[in-house]
Amino acid sequence: MKIPASTYRLQIRPGFTLADAAARVGYLSALGADWIYLSPLLKAEDGSQHGYDVVDPSLLDPARGGEAELAALADKAHAAGMGILLDIVPNHMGVATPADNPWWWSLLKDGRRSRYAEAFDVDWEAGKGKIRLPVLGSDADLDKLEVVVSAESGATELHYFEHRFPLADGTYDDDGGATSGGWAREVHARQHYELIDWRRADHELNYRRFFAVNTLAGIRVEVPWVFDESHAQILRWVRQGWVDGLRVDHPDGLADPAGYLERLKAASGGVLVLVEKILEPGEVMPGDFRCEGTTGYDALAQLDRLFVDPAGEEPLTAIDTGLRGAECDYAELIHGTKRVVADGMLNSEVRRLARLIPPSTPMETTGSRSGAANGTPGPPLGEAQSVAVDTIAELISNFDVYRTYLPFGREYLDRAAEGARRRRPDLAPALETLVPLLSCDGNGNGDGDGDGNGDGDGDGNGAGNEPDAAAEGTESADQLAVRFQQTSGMVMAKGVEDCAFYRYSRLTSLTEVGADPAIWSRSPHEFHHFMAERQAREPHTMNALSTHDTKRSEDARARISVLSEFSGEWGELLERLRRLAPLPDGPLENLLWQSIVGAWPASRERLQGYALKAAREAGNSTTWTDPDKPFERSLAELVDAVFDNPEVAALIGSFVARLQPFWTSNALGAKLLQLTIPGIPDVYQGSELWEQSLTDPDNRRAVDFSLRERSLAQLDQSLPPAGSQEAKLLVTATALRLRRDQPGLFTGYTPLTAEGPAADHLVAFDRGGAVSLATRLARRLEADGGWRETAVELPLPATDRLTERSFSAGTTPVREILASYPVALLVLQKEMP
Repeated sequence: MKIPASTYRLQIRPGFTLADAAARVGYLSALGADWIYLSPLLKAEDGSQHGYDVVDPSLLDPARGGEAELAALADKAHAAGMGILLDIVPNHMGVATPADNPWWWSLLKDGRRSRYAEAFDVDWEAGKGKIRLPVLGSDADLDKLEVVVSAESGATELHYFEHRFPLADGTYDDDGGATSGGWAREVHARQHYELIDWRRADHELNYRRFFAVNTLAGIRVEVPWVFDESHAQILRWVRQGWVDGLRVDHPDGLADPAGYLERLKAASGGVLVLVEKILEPGEVMPGDFRCEGTTGYDALAQLDRLFVDPAGEEPLTAIDTGLRGAECDYAELIHGTKRVVADGMLNSEVRRLARLIPPSTPMETTGSRSGAANGTPGPPLGEAQSVAVDTIAELISNFDVYRTYLPFGREYLDRAAEGARRRRPDLAPALETLVPLLSCDGNGNGDGDGDGNGDGDGDGNGAGNEPDAAAEGTESADQLAVRFQQTSGMVMAKGVEDCAFYRYSRLTSLTEVGADPAIWSRSPHEFHHFMAERQAREPHTMNALSTHDTKRSEDARARISVLSEFSGEWGELLERLRRLAPLPDGPLENLLWQSIVGAWPASRERLQGYALKAAREAGNSTTWTDPDKPFERSLAELVDAVFDNPEVAALIGSFVARLQPFWTSNALGAKLLQLTIPGIPDVYQGSELWEQSLTDPDNRRAVDFSLRERSLAQLDQSLPPAGSQEAKLLVTATALRLRRDQPGLFTGYTPLTAEGPAADHLVAFDRGGAVSLATRLARRLEADGGWRETAVELPLPATDRLTERSFSAGTTPVREILASYPVALLVLQKEMP
């Protein structure tokens, strides 16, 4: 197995193809990147900018380049000594355009008789033998259907405006030339699918999705032939030597993540595998996961908090409390947002879980809130089913991790049950019945065999003793435990990442994927403890600082974190800005102004797009499904004020300028540490210069590689100023080259402790010959008089690779080492034998 010293993430898309990537191999090699990390390449929806909506796993997406282009990129990379890491998507497929997805088209045409009925995760009984497709503007729009001969396929199809659907054989005999109206409605009624009002999806959908995205349908990759066919091209690229490692998207959506990873390792010949697994604080991956680690959000959370001032927590919390009118309890906030998701956009998944509970199972409450689930929209429920839905929604809303992998993680299920009983004592009897069904206890409830397949027999069919059960759509109680585990991560992601993170705004650099914003900061001691464990447990996991999924890119967060050292000034500025550009949503105002400061300078278009997305995701004052137009006009006016009101523009500009030396110190420190801590560092495209993007799609903007090439070429001429983005390029290139060219310097982890009045402002460690030093809390350091007599003990003579300055062994003043930059990367000179 090849292990990269580092990776460089490229977003391959129609505007930046594999050929474009090949043209940048020389630059990436000169930068010091060891492997190129590519976004998904299989055929995706037309125009897809991300590639996670695969429609045909048998093809490389022609919009991203052809196989000849992939081969050329691989050859060029390998000739430069580089490898290729490929992002793959095993959990779902894109179904927005059915005609583009042969699997989905077959499913719609032939229903349960389709070969692909086993591939998709459909509850046929709930749909009375049909798969529900939420595409209509209203159910009355069935009168707008047309039966036409398609210009694209030449076949007779059912059309709803631009949407095309297949017709089952024998269901569309011509009725005297009629093509629409009542006859088209009758033809629709004969199909294996039912077109419904899109608003019904939240409660009536009967196929598993990726989170709440109706156009991404889950597939059952645990079925052997589904795995084989969905991975055939990817594994061929591995065998041909074009791809050297794999990054697995969203394994938590799979029925059996451990089994999947075992099969992937075997089928790929044991190449490097990393998984996009979100680990909450204190959580570790199951020991039976055949992979080298995660994509590194846990390291990102540690790095961010290292540069947050503990003294800023109380005043910034007070600002947040004043904007809300009451102090925000984060645990209660996310419980509430997850419960809204479980009762709302993901209620169809919760109802499906309830249908898996055997009918004879008693579901009772103490009566105080019996039937609460009937207060949600959707088809009415019977009393027992209402209690089941209410209980499942409450239990899943109390999870503090994305999912369990039973029997691994059983303690999280038990903890969630305790929280549900505390919040809803009326559900205690129902919980006593439900939790054993979810716990894989070996008594016929849940899995019973510990393999995670949910089938009770370990054969991977997901069907127990009925091998045709999946194709026939039979759901069994044995599947409840597995399906519950697949669902809990959906609720966590939508309730926390995509809602609560836009509501909890006391310091928005902390509201990042895989992080708990209630955890304010980390001391150097806590940081060292985490990294020492990382070195011992998973030395080849990935370390991220920016990704295509981060809510704010690394340097935007670095700037926002400085507010913890400017809490008084921030409070005063925020009050002035609120008077000049008011918005009737205090927490959202705080979030928006922090984001504007973090991303500044930014275009009006970028900030308008971000503000609208943030407001709708937060869901307090407007939503995606029911926009509040007057509020959204106020939102747009707030952003416009940054550009059109000279006083607002001056306030933002002067404040950002004041933050400059401190946030750049944060940014350089975080970058150096990310590139040198245990694990494989990933550089997100373009982030070798300042990266101050906001959330997707802002962070997928085109990268000016020509600028970066010129800047890299100029580094050899003179040292850049400490506060410049060229200084970040210097740090990035120096660290990447050192890791690639001298891997023997990065084999251990030993903290270095400073002594003196500013010792807490230094983070330093020795990786086995490479020593990293970074400044933290630079504003407070300056206010307290600088480094003064603070010193660090160097075990051997050393040279700073950033400046080429040398230092003797022994006690060395920190102010001398960090005279040019707030960071240093020393290489210790080995003693002669």
